[in-house]
Amino acid sequence: MVALADPTRRAIFEALPAAPRSVGELAERVGVTSSAVSQHLRVLREARLVRMRPDGNRRLYHLDPRGLADVRDYVERYWPSALAAYAAAIDEAWSSEP
Repeated sequence: MVALADPTRRAIFEALPAAPRSVGELAERVGVTSSAVSQHLRVLREARLVRMRPDGNRRLYHLDPRGLADVRDYVERYWPSALAAYAAAIDEAWSSEP
């Protein structure tokens, strides 16, 4: 997923499972400006990884289950080949032992 390739964006994303957070909370937690967080959140929203809900005069961001399902589906496409490669590596390691 391109949206999670950036380390700051990934840190913002990883800060959200515990609880919805405001831009200010995320900026403090990640150590960047609120403006930078807002830009990263826009990318994450466009990728359907986070959603925003108004809470008084604040906007709270939380994970978007629709996008998470897309990510899970994407990763699961590679799971069988990853398991096969792992099994082959174990077989090779066992067969090369004296």
